[in-house]
Amino acid sequence: MDVVFKTNNKVFNYRVAGILMKDDHVLLHRAATDTIWSLPGGRVEMGEEAAISLQREFREELDIETTIDRLVWVAENFFEYAEQDIHEVGFYYILTSNELPFRQDPFYGVEGERLVFKWTPIKELRNVALYPEFLRTSIAEMPIHTEHLVVNQK
Repeated sequence: MDVVFKTNNKVFNYRVAGILMKDDHVLLHRAATDTIWSLPGGRVEMGEEAAISLQREFREELDIETTIDRLVWVAENFFEYAEQDIHEVGFYYILTSNELPFRQDPFYGVEGERLVFKWTPIKELRNVALYPEFLRTSIAEMPIHTEHLVVNQK
């Protein structure tokens, strides 16, 4: 069971995301029906460690094995999406994998056309509809030590 709780028009979500980089690009994904990009990952399941959850999500969505390098950010993110107030706690990890080749064009994962993935030049992230917004500049200058952020986009 995913760690997500809903009440009326409010949602609490516990999410993990991976920062996978190759050739000065970072992997992003979005729902095929959406225009907003994010780092690949997903919801943590009840009783599951965050890092294990992230590796599971990459197996499910891209059929690749990953190695977790380190936790970069813990972010409390407050935003509105689909007319709901979202309170999300996100763990953002740098990870590596030699199994996913670099491609110029967007591509679909193993789940079919539900998610679109693309390798995006890190220097162009400022111009991408990437959320949470701090990622647009922070991926280019990642901290040495884990940081805790509170992001209010409402």
